[in-house]
Amino acid sequence: MQRRTFLASAAVLPAAFVQAQEQITHVDTKSSGPALKSAVVKGDSLPEEGNSPGAKARVHFNGPTKQLKAVATGMVTLQPGAQPHPPHRHLEEEFVIIASGTGECVVDGVVSQVQAGDVMYAEANVLHGVKNTGSAVMVFYFTKILA
Repeated sequence: MQRRTFLASAAVLPAAFVQAQEQITHVDTKSSGPALKSAVVKGDSLPEEGNSPGAKARVHFNGPTKQLKAVATGMVTLQPGAQPHPPHRHLEEEFVIIASGTGECVVDGVVSQVQAGDVMYAEANVLHGVKNTGSAVMVFYFTKILA
């Protein structure tokens, strides 16, 4: 394992530094700014984010709330063979809901085959990741929570 990959997966380096070194699609949860307000956000109006080949994110909400330090939620589209980034860990808890396609999720070293309707949960600081191993586009929704 390369030193940079090890350090990034161990959450030793700031996300901004890791992103500058590798092509990844990752959403940093924002914990500053005004509290999120109740609203509906249309997904087709959101810009695509990320520079990992075949992986694009659209962020619906990202910021603090009246009850949480931070929450970020959105949608990721993965082309066949793509992943947004290598397995990683962070302070937020995270849910991933598979909306379409097939692939695999890794959580704390355990790899599970997933398909539409499956949900992954990763506790804070638990190594986790998602990859499209199928032949069609995979779409998943994520929610990261920092209490």
